[in-house]
Amino acid sequence: MPLAGGERFSGLDATVAEFWRWAFSDLRDNTTRGILAEFLVARAVGDQRIVRIGWDNFDVQAPQGTTIEVKCSAFLQSWAQKRHSELIFGRLRAREFDAARNEYSVDSRVRADVFVFAIQSQRDPATYDALDISCWEFWVASASTIRERAGKTVGIGWGPPVRHRASPVWPACRRNPHRSANTVGRRGD
Repeated sequence: MPLAGGERFSGLDATVAEFWRWAFSDLRDNTTRGILAEFLVARAVGDQRIVRIGWDNFDVQAPQGTTIEVKCSAFLQSWAQKRHSELIFGRLRAREFDAARNEYSVDSRVRADVFVFAIQSQRDPATYDALDISCWEFWVASASTIRERAGKTVGIGWGPPVRHRASPVWPACRRNPHRSANTVGRRGD
């Protein structure tokens, strides 16, 4: 059952909303920004699950059953920077978790049907606004493209091997993310 925010801790003078405010207010933070990207993609594709499952083998599930792994990166970070960050996407492969048996696979795998690369594209710290959706880019690539292009690597940069094989999808991903993913790889480099 999702929390509403007004719930109070037992033995501590604080609410769940106060915890959320303390923990998740910095939307430039890598972890928080990644969860925000998952939320944006979940809303765009109509994920029916009402609570995020952080340990699942994928981040988002479209109503048709397509599983989606969301990878997020940005040029700007929470800390002072001398230059913009490079766009890097990690954990493309991971050990698969079997919840019924409570164990992980021995090998690392690509665990979703589709990957969405979410890029918070703002470059000016003075005008940064993570809530402005027009400052986000969303690109989709099929699992087969990730297997082919990323090989056995755990992470990859946003260079030609991935960018040239991914398709921009926002807001098209709302209609059919699996169809968008299936078009990846048919374009010429």
